[in-house]
Amino acid sequence: MVALNDSDDKYQYDYDDRVKFVISQERLTDYQAAASFINRSGADLCCIQHEFGIFGGRNGDYLLALTRALRVPYTVIFHTVLEHPDPMQLSITRKLADKAAKVIVMSNKAVQLLRDAYRIPLGKIVSIPHGVPDFEKPDMQATRRELGLPSGNMLLTFGLLGPNKGLETAIKALPAIREQHPDVKYVILGKTHPGVLKHLGEDYCDGLKRLAMEIGVSENLLFISKFVDEKQLHAYLTACNIYLTPYPNVAQITSGTLSYAVGAGAAVVSTPYWHASELLQGNRGKLFSFNDHGQLAAVVNDLLSNPVELNKLKQNAFRYGLSLRWPRIGKQYTRLFKAHIKAREESSMLSDNTLMRVTSSLTRPLSWKTYS
Repeated sequence: MVALNDSDDKYQYDYDDRVKFVISQERLTDYQAAASFINRSGADLCCIQHEFGIFGGRNGDYLLALTRALRVPYTVIFHTVLEHPDPMQLSITRKLADKAAKVIVMSNKAVQLLRDAYRIPLGKIVSIPHGVPDFEKPDMQATRRELGLPSGNMLLTFGLLGPNKGLETAIKALPAIREQHPDVKYVILGKTHPGVLKHLGEDYCDGLKRLAMEIGVSENLLFISKFVDEKQLHAYLTACNIYLTPYPNVAQITSGTLSYAVGAGAAVVSTPYWHASELLQGNRGKLFSFNDHGQLAAVVNDLLSNPVELNKLKQNAFRYGLSLRWPRIGKQYTRLFKAHIKAREESSMLSDNTLMRVTSSLTRPLSWKTYS
């Protein structure tokens, strides 16, 4: 693995020995050095995980220094595909795609955007869903006791927190939910996003707490400010009655948190952003309109009052989630990578054979017929 640090400190994070090289985000020479390292490593293929805001330079254009210097083929996985990229974002995306052996995305909407907005050939694009942990479904009540959670109705949102999560909408829905279900608790699990923390500190989370106090639902809101491993996360998802993703706008092409929730067999209530509209088809979840806390409250109240329908959502999500488990998703990547490596080796052998035939013909003595 080649890791990327968001400072010049190469020892910023305590990586294990799988990480063989570290790039400092804003040091251009590190990207070139990483390419040299990969070229010497004996790797057959390089897999690049791309997200805007991670790589250095303007719109992450330092990554192009790495791909230009690579001598091994690479695939690129786009975690975000912008519907209306600015000229530089469009250029970077197309340059990454042009040189890539394959471009991988996680939804059909992303395939359509790459084709229509970026003019990337469909033959180069592969859609592989976001994978989820391979855990068995534990007992809800036993899990709650282990986590120290209350026994009443529990709503959950998890992930890195910031203004683009729409958590205000969920908090504003709590008074109407509490009227019908007084024991309801809304658990927000996760820490403030490092980028938000760097520029705004804890202002966002403090604002959410003030909002809850102003509308009188502080007792129904529980912040658990910590990172959890996959096993703990799966436990929280099992423990909740309903998982909420109240994102405020449609342009969310991939949501790992949503995938994890469906994979764990949670009943999901979400706004209809792109990934949710696809993933929650087939009665695997319920949708409500953007920024509409009244509609969210009505959907949640209906489900909490109808345990048969709630359990049906969970069963549908769990069955579909089996197809998203990491071993199955991993096999799709393995087949893709092996097929490209094999095709490249066969192409190389054909080129070598052609070169040998051409060289052989050039070294033969010239005959009279050759002259004529």
